[in-house]
Amino acid sequence: MDVGGRFPSFVLKDENGEEFDSRSLDGIRYVIYFYSKDGTSGCTTEALDLSSLYPKFMLRNIPVIGVSKDTAASHQKFKEKNSLKIKLLSDPDHDLSGRAGAWGVKTMYGKEVYGTIRSTFIVGKDGIIEAVWKGVKVRGHAEKVLEKAVSLTKN
Repeated sequence: MDVGGRFPSFVLKDENGEEFDSRSLDGIRYVIYFYSKDGTSGCTTEALDLSSLYPKFMLRNIPVIGVSKDTAASHQKFKEKNSLKIKLLSDPDHDLSGRAGAWGVKTMYGKEVYGTIRSTFIVGKDGIIEAVWKGVKVRGHAEKVLEKAVSLTKN
């Protein structure tokens, strides 16, 4: 998935076990990011960084959504333990991750493995991808996403 492409529609369970339908985002710009696993150091840092900036995203009506293969119950514990403000969605079969290009072969500790490719998308009000980051390095990433989101709201 690249800038200019349509982000795939989806229905996934959120951290409360309730269905979250992407149609509820029609007409809203949003950030959606893919991460490997609740509670791992990089994923926790990324979630905390995005959560700390959540009020600045919401000033512009830009929700932030995290997606991983973890269960709704795992997401709920992760969210509560870290006081996260962002929505977390469960993609256990990698359906959305795969369609978004955030699941596939990656190199981990010098070996090729299948897994989540840490990725972030800003999706426009019309469902078209406005910005993409693939193979994300966590440090400073949340700030880059916010900066880009702010620049898009000015256009």
